Amino acid sequence: MHLPKHSLLFGLIVFASLGLLSFTFPGNGISLSSGLSLKFPELSSLFGHKEEKKDISAILKAIDDIDTSFTITGKEDRNEGNKIIQKEVKPSLNKTKTLVTGIQSRNGRALYEFFTALNELKEENVGLRVLHYGDSQIEGDRITDYLRLKLQGQFGGEGPGLVSLMPISQSLINRIENGPGWERYGTYTAKDKRVQHNNYGVLAGFCRFLPYKKFKDSSAVLTTTLGITTTRLGGENALNFNKIKLFYGGSKTRTWCEFYEGPALMSADSLAAGGNFQVKEYKIYSGSNKHSLKFRAKDSPDFYAISLEGDGGVMVDNIALRGSSGTFFHQINLSQLKQFYDYLHVKLIILQFGGNVMPSIKNDSMAINYGNYIRYQIALVKKAAPYASILFIGPSDMNIKEGTEYVTYPVLESVRNEIKKAVLESNCAFFDMYDCMGGRNSMSAWVDQKLAASDYIHFSPQGARKMATMLYSAIINDYNEFLKTGK
Repeated sequence: MHLPKHSLLFGLIVFASLGLLSFTFPGNGISLSSGLSLKFPELSSLFGHKEEKKDISAILKAIDDIDTSFTITGKEDRNEGNKIIQKEVKPSLNKTKTLVTGIQSRNGRALYEFFTALNELKEENVGLRVLHYGDSQIEGDRITDYLRLKLQGQFGGEGPGLVSLMPISQSLINRIENGPGWERYGTYTAKDKRVQHNNYGVLAGFCRFLPYKKFKDSSAVLTTTLGITTTRLGGENALNFNKIKLFYGGSKTRTWCEFYEGPALMSADSLAAGGNFQVKEYKIYSGSNKHSLKFRAKDSPDFYAISLEGDGGVMVDNIALRGSSGTFFHQINLSQLKQFYDYLHVKLIILQFGGNVMPSIKNDSMAINYGNYIRYQIALVKKAAPYASILFIGPSDMNIKEGTEYVTYPVLESVRNEIKKAVLESNCAFFDMYDCMGGRNSMSAWVDQKLAASDYIHFSPQGARKMATMLYSAIINDYNEFLKTGK
């Protein structure tokens, strides 16, 4: 007969056995395979001192207190005698000793080219681009969407900008529907072995609707489609584009292409064969939010991107490269990349990387090596875009489970420091996302506030918006200072 005391006795025996095991189990655990080990929590982690939760309430209040409303100042127009309205944003943010929200640079002029181009938008009807490269932290247009919303609201501009014809993750603004045959070819994590060239274009990858094959085998004709639906979730400016541009190249034969607004056929023509930088532009007339392309060919071009845009103002492009460490520019044809940057009139390139190297970097020496890789990549970007500013956004806090608690990756601060060193020594700008969110062990607090995902790595949409608010405020604060001082 089973009595309650038997259960109590069994529980005590199990507890005592586990307690003895905790004293004898190897502290580093037992390795089961590469990257997998078995660990046993120490009694001190259960009953001893636990890491105090990071208090981010002051940070969140400071973000909520940022004023990003527009104040308007006037400037006399000598030609017409009218007022040119310049919308000047004056955000304010309470700073603490552990919260750095400003843009850091060596001489304060790292964003000079970008700010000069912004200022000239008042005088000239010439658009400019902001390219936001990043890893999965910006997937789905996160962070980028807010920068676009605010910059287009202040300086003008329409459309969501560059979009992959086969995105890894759909954004809230654009929905892409692919017909038969489409495949993606990338170089942002590792160079695709199916590709015998390095013409990967501005998105570090391209799409095709037919695989690579010998020309003598190109007898079969394939017909396929591409659908684009634009939603109102990006705001009116993002929706009110008036042209679509198709960037392509590399086809051995001409490709028949039909362009539709809703169900109406608006254009039918051939895409050119050859080359690695071709542009086909389609005007938008009906105001429909649904557009589609129908292709028919024996060989597919390499489609580098499609762009939904207006006539001027600011375009802000989200280039999310899942799994990338930011060390891929050396694998792209630099002359082709320069063609893209020149044509798009790129004035600011944002690089947001570092998170994907955390699991593989084990010590400070490896962090130094990664910093040197970033330095080399920045040098390549500068060659391709010599008249653009470069802003690097450092990695956020990232947590791993240690015993029963989530703590910051051991070498994250070393990685952040080496990235920052490389960026500043390259005379570029740096935004410290790690410090902005609270520093060491702050990610768990963001998770508790539903501002980050349960993987303790990625921001939630709400958390991404708060980070974007801090970033935008830092950029505009510096721009307003530029307006006052001219430098």
